[in-house]
Amino acid sequence: MSDPRKDLARARVVVVKIGSKTLAGSDRIYETLAQDLKVARDRGVRVVIVSSGAIALGVKKLGYRGRPKEMARLQAAAAAGQSLLMRAYEEAFSAHGLVVAQVLLSHADLADRTRGNNARAALSALLDQGAIPILNENDSVAVDEIKFGDNDQLSSMVTPLVDATALLLLSDVDGLLDAKGRRVRAVKDIATEAVPLVQSSKSDVGTGGMGSKVEAARRATLAGAHVVIADARVPGIVGRVLAGEDVGTVFVPPERRLSAKKHWIAFTLRPRGDLVLDAGCVTAVRDRGKSVLTIGILGVRGAFNPGDSVRLLDAAGTELGRGLARLGTPDCARLAHRDEESTVAVHRDEMVIW
Repeated sequence: MSDPRKDLARARVVVVKIGSKTLAGSDRIYETLAQDLKVARDRGVRVVIVSSGAIALGVKKLGYRGRPKEMARLQAAAAAGQSLLMRAYEEAFSAHGLVVAQVLLSHADLADRTRGNNARAALSALLDQGAIPILNENDSVAVDEIKFGDNDQLSSMVTPLVDATALLLLSDVDGLLDAKGRRVRAVKDIATEAVPLVQSSKSDVGTGGMGSKVEAARRATLAGAHVVIADARVPGIVGRVLAGEDVGTVFVPPERRLSAKKHWIAFTLRPRGDLVLDAGCVTAVRDRGKSVLTIGILGVRGAFNPGDSVRLLDAAGTELGRGLARLGTPDCARLAHRDEESTVAVHRDEMVIW
């Protein structure tokens, strides 16, 4: 295996995610980030920023005492704060000759293949012109995103969308810390090396703690990208990461990566139902890479149509993976565990097994 730090030094498309808590911590952070990204751009690196911060700025602008819990007020804060956020980026980046462009996305934009491809084309056009797209969730209308999502996960979805080979998750910590508070330099197996170290973290400003960042790292590494969690307050941090210096925690991608379509199935689509599989079908799917046949289905849950995402469960309810249904709920239920008329319910080319 090659040195992951040297692989980072070869990255030519990079996604940089910065959170609300970090942006709120210093008025200088926009200037610091602009200086870093100017150096990266001069080296020929194409950069996409995923930025939180609109709600936090809107909270102050509207005079709320703290981050609201009511959905309507969260949406109002997002609407009021987005212009302030972009103004801060525009002023800091234009001073260094950098052009920024606002791109607001909702989950539905990426879940729909046509809209997702349109977003890919628009981002590619901006990068071709030397601009730095600044992405944020469209929180003023995307109810589910405010309540359940965060920009760590958005950054992991955007990484394969722009064919990035590196994702930088900038925060207010040195990286992933071990039980003694020491920085973990590198993680090769997220499940065994990172997950046990994650502790829940809550902030009145943002939504994504270390657990969210580790999950984003898992998703992005499965797309083939190296991921680094690092402290945004360190001078020149982006340049140091991309120069291959030993800063932050680097997450190494596995040898086998998911294709863009399978990554989309696994992490962007929201399952509309479940297929409960018998033991024989579980073995065939998990160990031999076979498709899910209707004869192997024990039960069907939810209301889904052909093309929708479904979870694949064993009889105990453990999730094995996800895939695109070839049949809707009525046909899956009618043909479940029947030998006659057995057909493919989920094809192996449209399925991801964990």
